[in-house]
Amino acid sequence: MKKGLIIAAILTAGAILLTACSGSKDSGADSSTKSAADKEVKPVILTVSFGTSYNDTREKTIGAIEDTIAQAYPDYEVRRAFTAQTVIDIIKERDGIETDNVEQALEKCVSDKVKTLVVQPTHVMSGYEYDDLVSAVNEYSAKFDKVSIGLPLLSSDDDYSRLADALIADTASYSSEDTAIVFMGHGTEHEANAAYAKLQETFDSKNAANYFVGTVEATPSLDDIKAALKAGGYKKVVLQPLMVVAGDHANNDMAGDEEGSWKTVLTNEGFEVECVLKGLGEIDDVRSIYSDHVNAAIEEISK
Repeated sequence: MKKGLIIAAILTAGAILLTACSGSKDSGADSSTKSAADKEVKPVILTVSFGTSYNDTREKTIGAIEDTIAQAYPDYEVRRAFTAQTVIDIIKERDGIETDNVEQALEKCVSDKVKTLVVQPTHVMSGYEYDDLVSAVNEYSAKFDKVSIGLPLLSSDDDYSRLADALIADTASYSSEDTAIVFMGHGTEHEANAAYAKLQETFDSKNAANYFVGTVEATPSLDDIKAALKAGGYKKVVLQPLMVVAGDHANNDMAGDEEGSWKTVLTNEGFEVECVLKGLGEIDDVRSIYSDHVNAAIEEISK
C-alpha cells in the first residue's frame, strides 16, 4: 500500500513537470515569434555616388560623407550605392570590393523589408545622373511606406553661398593677389550646367576676384579660363577639382603631365601651376551641406 502511494506520487509529479515544461516551451515559442514579428526594421539612408576606382580618395570623400551622415542620424542605417557600373566592376575585379548599383541597393531594401527610405545623392548638381536616380527611386516608391530623395550639393542660393565660403576658407593659405584659384568641374550638356556660372557669380559677389570655375566637358571651358587668367595678370595658378572625389578627371585631365591636361596647357602659357588633388568630400563644410539635405528629406517624410 505504501509502495503504491509512492509510485502514484511519482507519476503525478512527472505529469505536472511535463505539463509545466510543455507550457514553458509553447510560451517561449510565442515570445520568440512575437519578438521577431514586432522587431522594427531600421530605416535606411541610401547614399548614391557616381563612384571612383581610386581607393585613396574614395574613403576620404564618399566614405567621409557617409560617416558624417551616419553620425548625424544614428537611428538610420547608412548604405552605399554607385551609379557607375564600370567603377563597380573595376573595384570588384581588382580589389574584391562588392558595391551595389542603385537597382541592387533598392532591391535589398525591399528584401530586408525596409519601411522608411531616404536616398541622398552626392552629386554636385541635378543633372542627368540625378534625373536617372529620381526615376529609379520612383519605380520602387510603392514598395516602401515612406520614401524621400535628398537634393544634390548645389540646389538653393544658400547652398551656393555655403559652398563658395567653404572653398574660400579651404584655400585661404595659398590665395593671394597674383595667384588664381581655379576649380575644375566636370560639365554637362544638361541645363544644370548653369550651376558653374552661378557658382562663379557667387564667388564674384563675395569679392573673391581670383577664384574661377571651369569645366572639362562644357562651359566655362579651359579657353575661357585662360582668357580670364591673362586678363587678370595672374602669375600662379592653383588647380583644384570641383568634384566630390579627386578621381580620374582630377588626376589626368587636371593634374596629368600629358598634352592637353589643364596643368600642361597652363604651364605652357607661362603660368606657375600647382595642383591640389582634394575632392569636395574632404571638406567638413561641404559634408555639412549634404547632411543638411538629408535632414530636409527626413523632415519631408515626417510631416
